[in-house]
Amino acid sequence: MRDAVIVEAVRTPIGKGKPNGSLAHVHPVQLLAHTLRTLVERSGVDPALIDDVIGGTVDQVGEQAMNTTRYAALSAGFPEAVPATTVDRQCGSSQQAVHFAAQGVIAGAYDMVVACGVESMSRVPMWSNVPPGKDPFGPGIAERYPEGLVPQGISAELISAKWSITREQMDEFAVSSHLKAATAWEQGLFDAETAPLDGVSRDECVRPGSTTEILGGLKPAYYDPAFAERFPQIEWNVTAGNASPINDGASAVLITSGDTAARLGLRPLARLHSFAVTGSDPLLMLTGVIPATEKVLRRASLSLADIDLFEVNEAFSSVVLAWQQETGADLAKVNVHGGAIALGHPLGASGTRLTTTLVHAMRERGARYALQTMCEAGGLANAMIVESV
Repeated sequence: MRDAVIVEAVRTPIGKGKPNGSLAHVHPVQLLAHTLRTLVERSGVDPALIDDVIGGTVDQVGEQAMNTTRYAALSAGFPEAVPATTVDRQCGSSQQAVHFAAQGVIAGAYDMVVACGVESMSRVPMWSNVPPGKDPFGPGIAERYPEGLVPQGISAELISAKWSITREQMDEFAVSSHLKAATAWEQGLFDAETAPLDGVSRDECVRPGSTTEILGGLKPAYYDPAFAERFPQIEWNVTAGNASPINDGASAVLITSGDTAARLGLRPLARLHSFAVTGSDPLLMLTGVIPATEKVLRRASLSLADIDLFEVNEAFSSVVLAWQQETGADLAKVNVHGGAIALGHPLGASGTRLTTTLVHAMRERGARYALQTMCEAGGLANAMIVESV
C-alpha cells in the first residue's frame, strides 16, 4: 500500500491582522505565493512535478476570492499546467487540505501535492463574505435551532461553564503559550520552519512579558446582555488575552509518497498515518476536537499514551482545557512551542501552520507519534496522526 510523507513544511511569520500589522501590506495571494516559492526552493523539487495544490482559505471574498490558491501558485512561478483549488472547512481548512492531499497520494491519484493555506485578516476581515442583513444559514437551520446559534466567543464561554474552567486556569494556559513561543524563538526552534518576508522574521503577537496579573486585568471580550439572560451559567471568563488574536499568515507542506521521495532523494520529515473528521453540537461548536481525537486514535489502533506530541489549535484556552479534561492528555506534551494564543490564528493558514510546527518539533524532540486536531465553526473538527520516518 502506498504511503504519504511530508518532505518540506514552511510558514510565514504571523502578523497582526490589523491595518498596522507587519504583513498587512502584503496581498493574500502574494502571502501564499511566498510560502509556495519557499517550499520548492527549500525542497529542491521541480514544481512541474506537482500534481495539485490544495489550499485553505476561510473568507473567500474580495482579495481572497476567485480561487486564491490558483493565483498564488501562478504568482509563485509554478507552471501553468499545475492545477490548484481552494477549500473551506473553516478554521481547519488547510488541515483538510492536508487530509485531501495525503489521501490522494495514498490512493494513487497524486505522486506529489502541496497542501497550504492563507488568511489576511487585516485586508479581509472575518465575516467579510456575509453582507450585512444576509442570513448564511437558511430557514432549515432556524427551524432546527429555534433559539438560534451563537458566535464562537459565546461557545467558548459555554465550554468554560460546562467544564468548570476558571478564568485563572484560562489565563495561566494563555501565559504558558506565550512563554513557550518566546522560548522557542530564543532557542532558534522556529528558524527551520519560517520564511521571512519583507523584513518580517518573527511572529508579531508573541508577548514574552505576559503574566496572569496582566491578563487578569482584561475585561470579558464577549459579554452581551441578551446572551447573559439566555445562558445564566456563563461567568464571562473569555478575554482577548485567553483567546487567539486575528492575524495574517500563510503556510504550506509538500506531500509525496515514500517511494517518490526516495526516488527524488528527498528526506521525509514525517509520515501521515491516520485521519478523521467529525461533526459536533453547533451550539457548543468548538468541542469536536474531543470526539475527533478519539476517532483518529481508534482508526490508527493507537492509544493516547502512544502519542508523544499534540498540536491542539488554541482558538480559545477553554477549548484546549476542555479537550484535556476529556482525553486526559498530558499538557506538557501539548503545543510545546506555543500555540495560536501566542503565535496567532490566520484562519485558513492555521491547519498547515500547526502541521509545520508539529513536524519540526517531532524531529527536534525525537517523537515517534504526534496528533493534531482543530476545532471549527459550525461544530466540526479535523484530527490526524503523523509518524516519524
